[in-house]
Amino acid sequence: MSGNVARVIRDTELEKDRARYGLLAVVVSILAISGVAIFGVWRLDGDKAVIVGVLTAAFTAVSSMTTAYLGIKAVSNTAQSMARGDRPHRESAPAATPAPSATPEPAPAASPEPPAQRTP
Repeated sequence: MSGNVARVIRDTELEKDRARYGLLAVVVSILAISGVAIFGVWRLDGDKAVIVGVLTAAFTAVSSMTTAYLGIKAVSNTAQSMARGDRPHRESAPAATPAPSATPEPAPAASPEPPAQRTP
């Protein structure tokens, strides 16, 4: 039993380290992209068309990197919880029985038959 507990603790610590260093890599990359974009805007001396292009590229890189990290992390967490069997338990609610109505419901209309198949 203690072997399982030690393994769970080790796996939890490993996952915390992965999350911590993955987030650190994303933050450092975002800072690097922002630094390069700021330096590029500063060196362009007011050429607005190029500045817009640099800022657009920087924003795209930052948003795609952040989205990728969060998506990969979410999929990883989902896969781990499924592997451990941590599925939420659903209480089965009793089936609701319809209340009897005073007027009878009309019978459904008969569906038309499909057209006959043509032979070549």
